[in-house]
Parts: sequence; structure tokens; C-alpha cells
Amino acid sequence: MTAFGPDGGQGGRGGGTGGTGGTITTDVPARLDRLPWSRWHWMIVIGLGTVWILDGLEATVVGNIASRLSEPGSGLSITDAQVTGVAAALYVAGACTGALVFGWLTDRHGRKKLFLVTLGVYLAATALTAVSFSAWWFFLFRFLTGFGIGGEYSAINSAIDELIPRIYRGRVDLIINGSFWLGAMGGSLLSVLMLNTGVFPLNVGWRLTFAFGVVLGLAILLVRRNVPESPRWMFIHGRAAGAEQLVAEAERRIEARTGRRLPEPDQAITVRTRKSTGFVEIARTLLRTYPRRAFLGLALFIGQAFLYNAITFGFGSILVRFFGVPSGDTGYYFAVIAFGNFLGPLLLGRLFDTVGRRPMISSTYLLSGVLLFLTAWMFGDGRLGATTMTACWCAVLFFASAGASAAYLTVSEVFPMETRALAIAFFYAIGTAAGGISGPLIFSDLTQSGVVADTVLAFSIGASLMVAAGLVAAFLATPAERRSLEDIAEPLSARAATASAPASGPADG
Repeated sequence: MTAFGPDGGQGGRGGGTGGTGGTITTDVPARLDRLPWSRWHWMIVIGLGTVWILDGLEATVVGNIASRLSEPGSGLSITDAQVTGVAAALYVAGACTGALVFGWLTDRHGRKKLFLVTLGVYLAATALTAVSFSAWWFFLFRFLTGFGIGGEYSAINSAIDELIPRIYRGRVDLIINGSFWLGAMGGSLLSVLMLNTGVFPLNVGWRLTFAFGVVLGLAILLVRRNVPESPRWMFIHGRAAGAEQLVAEAERRIEARTGRRLPEPDQAITVRTRKSTGFVEIARTLLRTYPRRAFLGLALFIGQAFLYNAITFGFGSILVRFFGVPSGDTGYYFAVIAFGNFLGPLLLGRLFDTVGRRPMISSTYLLSGVLLFLTAWMFGDGRLGATTMTACWCAVLFFASAGASAAYLTVSEVFPMETRALAIAFFYAIGTAAGGISGPLIFSDLTQSGVVADTVLAFSIGASLMVAAGLVAAFLATPAERRSLEDIAEPLSARAATASAPASGPADG
């Protein structure tokens, strides 16, 4: 139930308005965390999680169709370098910008409103990319496509973690973030079909590839309309009665379906409602109250960004230059690598909730780094062919993908709720910028030079940063498994309501 203080409206279950500035005591978080898995949760996962498939599709398809876009008769006057260079950089810049802008708006205006807006931006921008008639038009709408996708990361991750019960939160978050690779696999295979001129004309196939993303996005939008707002966000922002009603309805449906009454919640929290949280308070929280967690987030994001760029940025060139694989066949190899990436979170995700965050995050980072060092040694010694190199990459990325997904999980659960979306956006922007800007600058010449020692160096750089991040996680990762979000990081509004009371534990524990 939700009870309102003297300045917060009426008391009682489902009563009152809880306007901003009032103090309320609520058991909504505990009630959400003790729910058994149900169709209600599947709706959330399908409605919110499938957008990562779109991101994987977008990130993969442009690289695969770059050569077609630059061919005479494609309907677009653009060079291969402009597609893989300018357009890719603008997509990354858009994603970083969108993450920060929509991250701030998500914490201020709510999860549901923004995850509908960000998907709408993606749909419009992708549709307009499909009808590109010049290079500047293509560049503009690649930026706006990234702008929408970047906004999705903060809005969706924050909503997922606040709606999923604590005992499932780790595996669900990892699998959802790992579904990026289903999109990447689909994008690789889709490009093989769409670029077959025996099936589609030269100037049509690449446009249909983008149009397919629009169709998939519209289907996701129809499901997403039924996904609820985060009750946690609602009661902090003065909508306690709405949060109470939403959770009560979910409880009623689950009890009716199972035929069993849910156990009583075991704890409540008192907060002072607020409309928004300022940038200064958010920065102070991340850098002063939780500096070790902030350092951990940076280490995890930068480590995975460089490892992935060390492998994926030049994988096609490596297969073609060193192993004689035809350029038209590299998409099949990438599909295999993408499948290995998805298997990591799928098979290891449960262990993040049972074995624990710290051992699993550190071990996945360390194992992927060590395996990449081993791959670099075998490649430099001439022991690998195209098939065995791909197998090695799959082994590396099986662990790296679980670790990279855990980076998103970490920054979405270790900071207070009022800062969650912007914290996700901040670390995502840093990691994406490191991977999308520094990565290509470092790895492009190394992986495409045709010199074995250069590629070995590229692998070694990525492996070193991954191992370093794993060591940081071994000491600093927060044991967040099976704990409520409010226990991991007390909401700022709870501190405001009990400003004179000491904290229940060390802020950066």
C-alpha cells in the first residue's frame, strides 16, 4: 500500500494524488520485486527488448551494403569511404547525442513517453533513409537514426530494470542487450538476399533493406503501446496513486492466473516526491557519492568497446586479405560470429543472478581478453585458417558479449533511480564514442594493412583493455544480484525525506 504524509494527500491503498513536494511511504518496489514471472513480464520483454534487434540490424546492414551504395546505378552518388566513414561516424554521433538528450528527458518525463518517442524518431529516420536521393540526405538521416537508437538505450534499460523482479533482473537484462546480435545476424543474411541483383534491381535492394527495419519497428511499436510506465518513476514524481493502481492490476491478473495469493511485501520506502533532478545533483551523485561505481562503469564500457572494434572493425578485411575469402561471402562468417555473441548472454545470463555479479562480470571480461591474446598468438604464428579464426572469434565473443551486456546492467542498477536513465546515457555515450571514434582511428590501418604483426597488435590492444576492465570489476563490481534497486542505491528522494538520518551503509559500497 501507499501512505501519504501530512503534505502529500490522502492515505490508504490507491488513494490520494501524492503531488510533488509531498512525502509518501510506499511498498510498490517490494511488491514489484516479489512478483512471479508472468505474461505481464513477457509483454515488457517483447515490447522493450526487441529494439536491440533493430540496433543490430542497423549497425550491421550499412557496412554490408556499403559497396552496393557506391556502385554506379545505385541511385545514390556516394563513395564506399563515405558510407563506412562519414555515415558511420554520424550514426555514432547521433547515438551519443540521442542517448544524452533522451536520457535527461527520460528521467524528467517518464520511461513510457520517451520509449515511444525514441522509437518514433527511429522509424521516421529509417524510412527517410530508404528514399535517399543524395549523399547529404543519407548522412542527415543516418545521424537521426542513431539519435533515436541512442535514446532507446537509456529509456529502455531504465524501464526494464525497474519493472523486472530482482531475482530475474540480471539474466533478463543480459539476454535483452544480447539480442542486438540477433539483429546483426539477420542484417548479415538480409544483406546477402537484398544485394542479389538476380532478385532485386541494383537501386532497389538496399532501399528495401532499410524499409524492412521500418516494418519491424512498426510491429514493435504496436506491442510497446501496452507496456506500462515504471511505477518506481511514477511514485517519485508525484503519481503514487497511478503507481498503486498499476501494480495492483498486475497483482490481480497474476493471482487470477495462478490461483494463489501473493505473499505480503517485506519492506517499504519513504520518499519526498519531486518533478526533476538537476544536472549538478546528478553529476555530484555519480562522481562524488559513487566514484568507484563511476570508474567501474567507464572501465567496463571502454574495455568492451575496444575489444569489439579490434575484432569486428576489420573482420571482413582480415578474412579477405589473409585467408582469401570472397568479399561476397564475409556476411556468412559474420552471421556465425553474431550467433556466438547471442549465445553468451543467453547461456550465461542466469549465472549473473546466482553465482553473482562480481565473479561473473570479472570472469567474462578476463576470459575474453585472455582468449583474444591466445587468438592473436595463433594468428601471428600462422596456425589459423578462415574457419578456425572464426571459431576463435566466436569463443572470445561468447564471453565478451555477456560481459558487454553486463556493463549496461551495471550502470542501470548501481546508481539512484532519479539518475538512472542519464547515467546509462552517459556511460553509453562514452563507450560508443570510444568505440566509434577512437576505435576506427586506432584499428583501421592495423587491421587493413595486410601485415600480420599489425593485426596481432590490434588484437592485443583490445585484449589488454578487456583484461584491465576485468581486474577493475574483480575489486569494484557491486554485489547487486537478487537485491532491490533501492537497496543497491538509495533513491535521492529517500535521502531528501530522511535528510537528518544516517545512511544505511557506505554510499559507494
